[in-house]
Amino acid sequence: MYGWLFRHLPGPLWMRIVLTVLLLAAVVVALFGWVFPAIAPYMPFNDGLVGGAEHAAVPAPHS
Repeated sequence: MYGWLFRHLPGPLWMRIVLTVLLLAAVVVALFGWVFPAIAPYMPFNDGLVGGAEHAAVPAPHS
């Protein structure tokens, strides 16, 4: 797929490299701007508690 894309980009080698870097940057911006925020509520690692809700109400012992 990447070879096909690189062969179909216009211009000399240096221009194809620049266009490839710009396309990659656009994909990264789209992922971090729209895709990742849209799926973040569905990810299990957003909980923030180590052990679940049963350990959240236990107070820490005083020494």
